Amino acid sequence: MPLEDRLRDVERRIREACLRSGRRREDVNVVAVTKYVSAAAAANVVARGIGHIGENRWPDAEEKWQLLKGQAVFHFIGTLQSRKVKDVVGRFDYIHSVDRLSLAEEIQKRAEALDITVPCFLQVNVSGEPSKHGVAPDELAALAGGVAKLDRVRPIGLMTMAPFEREAEETRPVFRRLRLLRDELNERALLREPLTELSMGMSNDFEVAIEEGATWVRLGSVLVGKEEG
Repeated sequence: MPLEDRLRDVERRIREACLRSGRRREDVNVVAVTKYVSAAAAANVVARGIGHIGENRWPDAEEKWQLLKGQAVFHFIGTLQSRKVKDVVGRFDYIHSVDRLSLAEEIQKRAEALDITVPCFLQVNVSGEPSKHGVAPDELAALAGGVAKLDRVRPIGLMTMAPFEREAEETRPVFRRLRLLRDELNERALLREPLTELSMGMSNDFEVAIEEGATWVRLGSVLVGKEEG
């Protein structure tokens, strides 16, 4: 399917999910996950109006960043090792995968050196799968309390990855739980400011995620498709 057709199809599906759940279309943002395509293919996506690019590793993202910096907003969506923080902070506008206090502290150090503040999502392993990264739900409050002491790390929301299911509907409890965890954190006022964002939903389940409150969906194959560059 040509890129233009995929864009139209994704947009239609987002609008229908918003309509079903009584949400505004403008409250749902799309991150194009470009880790499996070339810089030229990523540029093609950006040229057609998708302004947010998601990448998992700096070595894979470097060429795209060099080509598209100033034209796109870059999201780091992969697992981040503390020793790789120096490659990510200052280049990526958002980090979606803060799952431990030691990582947040490394981000703080690098952000201080660059005199910037880094918007982040706290990653939660809602499903409890051993293969998934993220803090356990019952440890989220402790992580939030620690991060709240770091003035260069700005938590704006929560992120999770649902299990891959044949039927997208089966992911609904995971997304619903993340929304409730965000609301519970806000009620406890553990952070300097309320969390407003939910990064959840991928190509196979983004419509259910939107119905449950996603504000950022991370779309790879359904949007970017196969290599076009």
